[in-house]
Amino acid sequence: MPQPNVLFISLDTVRSDVAYSGRMPNIERLRSHGTTFTQAISSCPLTPVSHATVFTGLQPPGHGIRHLLSEQLRPDVRTLAERMKEAGYATGAVVSCPGLNKWYGMDRGFDLYDDEIPRLPDGRDPLTVGDVKMRGLALKRAPVVMERSIDWLTRQDGPFFFFAHFFDAHWPYEPPEDVGVEVANAYEGEVAYSDHYVGRLLDALAEAGHDLDSLLVVCFSDHGEDLAGWYPNDHAGEELGHPYEEGHGCLLFDATQRVPLIVAGPGVPRRREIPDQVRLVDLMPTVLDLLDLKPEPSDGLSLAGYLAPEPVEQEPRVAYAETYFPAERTGYPGLSPLHAVRLSHGRPQKVIWQVGTNAIDHYDLDTDPNERHAHRLTGQPGTTD
Repeated sequence: MPQPNVLFISLDTVRSDVAYSGRMPNIERLRSHGTTFTQAISSCPLTPVSHATVFTGLQPPGHGIRHLLSEQLRPDVRTLAERMKEAGYATGAVVSCPGLNKWYGMDRGFDLYDDEIPRLPDGRDPLTVGDVKMRGLALKRAPVVMERSIDWLTRQDGPFFFFAHFFDAHWPYEPPEDVGVEVANAYEGEVAYSDHYVGRLLDALAEAGHDLDSLLVVCFSDHGEDLAGWYPNDHAGEELGHPYEEGHGCLLFDATQRVPLIVAGPGVPRRREIPDQVRLVDLMPTVLDLLDLKPEPSDGLSLAGYLAPEPVEQEPRVAYAETYFPAERTGYPGLSPLHAVRLSHGRPQKVIWQVGTNAIDHYDLDTDPNERHAHRLTGQPGTTD
């Protein structure tokens, strides 16, 4: 059997509860054709850091990107696109925000890497701006991502690996059109807008002979979004005690760290839901495993056992996350970078600590799923690694 074509879809800034609300028809379309991981955890609430983990199978200390604006991908790290190109795949990507600019190094291995975006409304280069909300004003909208993706994909006559990145759910929440989906707020309108154009992309691929029975699709978000009280597990904003958090970047609660993850394609069980905790760092080893390609050194573990006809029992996976964005957040001196570990075996729980201090907070996710009640532990000052 020939190796399947591979499509990665990133729905940037999409919360898992909104993605899995049942109201997004094309997310549901993928779920009906594949396996949904309901407890997938991101390594960082920042676009370049999280995507680098996805495409290297390494946690941030391993791939080298830990801040929004400071670092590039380590030159000795192999990317999934490089591996796919070596395996004979044509490789393409259309990305839609400053955080995936070629400068970071994530274009390595791609034949096409379309990272063109407009400048900010005031004329500034968005790569020089550290405000994550302001950077959201510089983007390709979903129709452009769809059109440029289809243009490249429909010209391929051999196996391909393609990455389509949709940034619309990022602030500002101003959906350009009503796509006929009932939503609770403008943020959800943006998610529905992205979802609509994902459907258009899937339709075009099906018309070109690449339907969901022959195409391996990995659909995920790099991080969620904290809407300052629109959802029960939000923490951002003055009233909730974190005025410096505006959407994502500074905190490691599940509002931003639990993300949608769907795998669909040939041989993948349909309509299966996996409640076990998995990580975005598991994606590169999973794809290499599913394609019978040699593995890379990785901080992740393949998810192929979950995708077998009968799921293979897996060892519990500890999820690590970090953010160094507090050190970059202007106007709020004294913020500390954070590390976190989320445990799923036994009682689900999370520990978040402030790097360089002895402030360590423990959350019992079984009794406190919205992470409202921290138990402050006594600890030794942390390190930066």
